[in-house]
Amino acid sequence: MTIDIAPAEVLGEVPEFELHDTARPGPGRLPVHPRIVGVGSAVTPTSYTQGEVLDAFSITDPKVRSVFLNSAIERRNLTLPPAAADGIRSPESQGDLLDKHKDLALEMGGEALRACLKRAGAELADVRHLCCVTSTGFLTPGLSALLIRELGIDRHCSRSDIVGMGCNAGLNALGVVAGWATAHPGELAVVLCAEVCSAAYAMDSSMRTAVVNSLFGDGAAAVALVAGGDCALGGPDVLKFASCIIPEAVDAMRYDWDRTLERFSFFLDPQIPYVVGAHAEIVVERLLADTGLRRSDIRHWLVHSGGKKVIDAVVVNLGLTRHDVRHTVGVLRDHGNVSSGSFLFSYERLLDETVTRPGEYGVLMTMGPGSTIETALVRW
Repeated sequence: MTIDIAPAEVLGEVPEFELHDTARPGPGRLPVHPRIVGVGSAVTPTSYTQGEVLDAFSITDPKVRSVFLNSAIERRNLTLPPAAADGIRSPESQGDLLDKHKDLALEMGGEALRACLKRAGAELADVRHLCCVTSTGFLTPGLSALLIRELGIDRHCSRSDIVGMGCNAGLNALGVVAGWATAHPGELAVVLCAEVCSAAYAMDSSMRTAVVNSLFGDGAAAVALVAGGDCALGGPDVLKFASCIIPEAVDAMRYDWDRTLERFSFFLDPQIPYVVGAHAEIVVERLLADTGLRRSDIRHWLVHSGGKKVIDAVVVNLGLTRHDVRHTVGVLRDHGNVSSGSFLFSYERLLDETVTRPGEYGVLMTMGPGSTIETALVRW
């Protein structure tokens, strides 16, 4: 893959705020922003309706069934424990869950990475930095090293692994890799989010577990970046990031050790949608500060599919329309919450619509443990 670095004057008119960018390469030169040049996704083979999941675990409690059936999720990809002769699915040990995470993360991750590179017109040999994101299992060596071995990627490819940051981590990784791409003009960098939520599936009769088990699905998504790349590649430039951590809600979303179940399990506070919604406007205002842009100037919104109530809270607090979050809602409906890669599933759907136009702006938004909201500003 040959990537030509375009001269600054052909990158199009640059808004005034970019002229003051501290990352510009030298006196009198405009900054070269990393550009998204490819995206791809993958899921595990087996898909279940919410009713099928309830039946698989013989769940009859009307309150639990209501949580599942009113989740705005129609199907999710899951790899559930096999049923015994009596039809009962026994809980898996933590060791079995870790094995499941490793196997499926490699399988989905490899598929998503290849799909991403195909859209970018690149090959595995072109990857110069691989950043892997996951929160559903722990591996040492990390997923990046295992994928380099499994896929035959150049052994000199630099790499990074972001583990345990949760659903917001895809944008944390994008920020890190955007910096790498800017420091290595013309070289291809990839962020890969691989979340095997089936490997974090706990089974008990509590409402805490019911809420989590009704929401998450398996999925992987990859996004490729090049700084100063050929404009013919056509993706948006990544202009800016903004974060907001909510320290008083640090325990509201977590994945920690459950001593009763003797395994890791998720916890989601019922107030999370309202906490996220209340802070969404704050972080978006920070993202747009000094850009001369208003929220009404943003043509495309790609929000994490965190759950029906989370999406509704973001829509209300930012004054968005249902059309603005159509991809977010569609991903939740078809796959559930696929954690750190959810916003990339939405981005892929936006690209498939072929509705973006040069000069349009978009906002990417994820949220997760911390509690944290991450955002990025992009321009086509």
